[in-house]
Amino acid sequence: MSIRTVVWNEFVHEQENAVVQGIYPDGIHNTIAAAIAKDGDISVSTATLGEAEHGLAQERLDETDVLVWWGHKAHGEVSDEIVDRVQQRVNEGMGLIVLHSGHFSKIFKRMMGTPCSLRWREAGERERLWVINPSHPITQGIDKAIELPNSEMYGEPFLVPEPLETVFVSWFEGGEVFRSGLTYQRGAGKIFYFEPGHETYPIYHDPNIQMVLRNAVRWAYNPAPAWKDVSKAPNVPIDQARETIEKKGASLHKAGEAGYR
Repeated sequence: MSIRTVVWNEFVHEQENAVVQGIYPDGIHNTIAAAIAKDGDISVSTATLGEAEHGLAQERLDETDVLVWWGHKAHGEVSDEIVDRVQQRVNEGMGLIVLHSGHFSKIFKRMMGTPCSLRWREAGERERLWVINPSHPITQGIDKAIELPNSEMYGEPFLVPEPLETVFVSWFEGGEVFRSGLTYQRGAGKIFYFEPGHETYPIYHDPNIQMVLRNAVRWAYNPAPAWKDVSKAPNVPIDQARETIEKKGASLHKAGEAGYR
């Protein structure tokens, strides 16, 4: 069975900026989708902000194993109802991969519970993403580091919770460092934040970046059935609990007598 993946993108810059359109003529989402779909075990479709329900109707999310999120200019235009819907699906077990400026998206800030702010500078600097954990599934096939000749600088402090794992740390030409690949878990869902990917640089055309994205989709995939009662807090009647305790006590008593004899 293939991993059902949806790549979500605002699809705003590509329609307003000639530079971005030249690099991603079919949209960042289609470039990422094509890269992820290179392996036959992943089936990929796309969704954008301007579609009905942002392309994320409940029925579609219910059939999504991993959601990849790219956002930048229109975070505030994302409906809170859709954010609630995505959050619920992550808690149920859907994987979530948040890219670059998606750190400031409603869904990522919701899942992190922090401002998710950072320092930044757009100067086309060289970025080197160092592999921190060579044995991690997300870094498989990657050498010691990924070199990007031009990138937007993201720098510490990055106001996010302490991650489960730090997979990449970036160094920038100006001297700053940044935790550029972080993993989390919320409910039954795995989350991966991956920093590189500014819209005016061809970063998503880089073969190593594409490999990380494919690895991340496989890592984030949870084959278990959706945890549908994840947000419920059921009350267990005391009578039911007492009956269970009494049965267990009687069983232990009989076992003790048998052992004594």
